Amino acid sequence: MSQDVLDTARRAREASHGLALATRAQKDAALLAMADALLARRSEVLEANAEDVARAEADGTPANIVDRLRLTPQRLEDMARGLREVAALPDPVGEVVRGSTLANGLELRQVRVPFGVVGMIYEARPNVTADAAGICLKSGNAVLLRGSSSARSSNAAIVAILRDAAVSAGLEADVVQLVPGDSHDSVKALMRARGLVDVLIPRGGAGLIRSVVEESTVPVIETGVGNCHVYVDRAADLDKAQAIVLNAKTQRTSVCNAAESLLVHAEIAEAFLPRVVAALQGAGVTIHGDDAFAAYDGVEPATDEDWGEEYLSLDISARVVPDLDEAIAHIRRWSSQHSDAIVTEDQAAARRFTAAVDSAAVLVNASTRFTDGGEFGFGAEIGISTQKLHARGPMGLPEMTSTKYVVVGDGHVR
Repeated sequence: MSQDVLDTARRAREASHGLALATRAQKDAALLAMADALLARRSEVLEANAEDVARAEADGTPANIVDRLRLTPQRLEDMARGLREVAALPDPVGEVVRGSTLANGLELRQVRVPFGVVGMIYEARPNVTADAAGICLKSGNAVLLRGSSSARSSNAAIVAILRDAAVSAGLEADVVQLVPGDSHDSVKALMRARGLVDVLIPRGGAGLIRSVVEESTVPVIETGVGNCHVYVDRAADLDKAQAIVLNAKTQRTSVCNAAESLLVHAEIAEAFLPRVVAALQGAGVTIHGDDAFAAYDGVEPATDEDWGEEYLSLDISARVVPDLDEAIAHIRRWSSQHSDAIVTEDQAAARRFTAAVDSAAVLVNASTRFTDGGEFGFGAEIGISTQKLHARGPMGLPEMTSTKYVVVGDGHVR
């Protein structure tokens, strides 16, 4: 199996050389062809996805994971729209990051270039297959896709369609490939393909990400889990706060930017807790609360495990804090540094919160659900990085490039 994976990576490396030289027009034509083909052949994708969903349900897979796995006609439309949006975005390849003429007359330019070959290791979500392929292609990278076995039928159908569309637009089919095999051995082979694969991006649960980070010899861009907080300050507009909390928790629970923890300033607890508890419970949310929240019927006592939990379900931990500094301390202790929000009309409190909370995205009077490449105007994203090197936050096209220096002289010698 490892030899099959390495052979696939070698084909990707060869395809990446041609893709790095492709014009924007060629890449955009391929992306548009991919979008059209996904919709023209939607029945193939939906039939394959139905097999995956049926198998997952028969295996007793949790509902939130099945939701991530399921494709619908609307989600297919969204996948196609994402590819078209990427086609409409500026091509990052060749962009001059900075340039100057040195004192000795040398012309110096730092320009964006593709990584080369990008490996994606991800769970469930077959929509990631199209998103990753589109972003990698536009940024000039060949992509190796290793989805979970739970989505094997969906991913195989999608990749077959994308490869055919790439060829129809004049690109090599191997710019998009599915990594062969369903076992961990194939994942391990991909993680050890240093020299053939330039960077790996894991996207999934904490266990998957930790495994890739710890075991890979290929450089990794870490996308993190989302234990996201909403802090309702003493100066909050309570109507805004209730709407933001509900949206952040319930708009879609199975995603990494859904809120998992609620913090409320003690000075407004008496006014805000009755309404937010009623609103959350009315939406079907189970609250795991401290003593102040647990005084309400139906609220479960919170444990330390709850404060650190990424539920990905209709559950939320909740606590009353004495002041802003304690809210910040709680977030520093338990946040996964993904997305954390404050609701306040006090600009000084907002400034202190945004300066003190060290997360990839810090939001003021807005739902954590906005931490998303599409919502940020980046087009489809390849993931949300919670690390601090190279890229942080939603990773769009520029984040899928490296740079090199182009130095032009006229017989210069040192």
